[in-house]
Amino acid sequence: MVKKISSSTPRVRLRDLGISIGTFPTGHYNAITDVKGVTVGHTTLISDNLKNSSGQRNFVRTGVTAIVPSSDIFNEYITAGSYILNGAGEVSGITQVTEWGMLETPILLTNTYSVGICSQALIEYATDKFKSKELNPDVIIPIVGECDDSWLNNISGKHLKYDHVISALEGAKTGPILEGNVGAGTGMITCDFKGGVGTSSRKVTIGNTNYTLGVLVVSNFGDRKDLRVDGLPVGELLSEKFKTVPVRHDNYGSIIVVIATDCPMSSHQLTRLCKRGALGIGRVGSYAAHGSGEIILAFSTANKTHKDNRDKLDRIKSIPDKKMDTFYLSVIEATEEAILNAICMGEDMHGVNKHFSPAFPLNDVQVIMDRYYKTKKEIGLTLQGK
Repeated sequence: MVKKISSSTPRVRLRDLGISIGTFPTGHYNAITDVKGVTVGHTTLISDNLKNSSGQRNFVRTGVTAIVPSSDIFNEYITAGSYILNGAGEVSGITQVTEWGMLETPILLTNTYSVGICSQALIEYATDKFKSKELNPDVIIPIVGECDDSWLNNISGKHLKYDHVISALEGAKTGPILEGNVGAGTGMITCDFKGGVGTSSRKVTIGNTNYTLGVLVVSNFGDRKDLRVDGLPVGELLSEKFKTVPVRHDNYGSIIVVIATDCPMSSHQLTRLCKRGALGIGRVGSYAAHGSGEIILAFSTANKTHKDNRDKLDRIKSIPDKKMDTFYLSVIEATEEAILNAICMGEDMHGVNKHFSPAFPLNDVQVIMDRYYKTKKEIGLTLQGK
């Protein structure tokens, strides 16, 4: 049953509305940080007061999100995989992940024009960490993913600076994660509603062993008419109400998905897991449009290899391939819910060029989903002859 909230209630996550995706239980925080050792940090930049060179208001709606897979990631590499559903986007460093099957840096997420500063800041951050040591670090190739926030953010303003990136890295922590208009998701839009950062997790049992899988997304894709919640065409049902609200045209957006697990998996298995994450994106309403980038990364904290031993592939552990089905199902659920959490937590935002992105109308969604669940139950009872 959908929980009732008042119009004055602040933004809440999907499950706080009484809507649960799938059947697997979530972790304690229902976040990627439920995977032990994984931490997340944000730097959020929102300002209306800065002036550009012409003296005009310089709307800033952007930021950076740091995902740190382990506390010693620069020395202790972990297995990783990736999948590109549609390549109209960028994750720098993904070619090395694909080639080596390993992750050797934190993952940074930001806007399209800030990939360079994030990459440079991460290099300097890693170099600084080794200044007090005799040995220099290996040359690293940072992992930086982007989405286009130019509908709301003055993207060419070069607002993100070195210190902002370092703050996100050093502020990365475990526990609950801020979602919606934060970090890399600050200026992002999903299905013509305010989107942004979202996360979710699932508990998975294989034999007698319990594992955790977590997902974090920066969601910035789609058209309102295609939005689905738990299979229901909610976006289509809301279209009439929002028909007078201008939407971005010729910019379908994109999404970056990061998957973490503590289950031992090979790079090949993690790549296969990424492909199923793409199905979760599709469940929300994406069709991977021509101008959209859907790029997915996954890593396993169970396979840690010191950089001096990274060529010893016999150290890589993995579960049997036949056991992957449970993870395929859970990653679809977690990806779908992470995107919906991003939408639920996104707040109204005005931006550059008088653009506006409305928040997802949670009260209306409750009405829709409540009727849907009641009808679904009635149909089930009818078919049972009750």
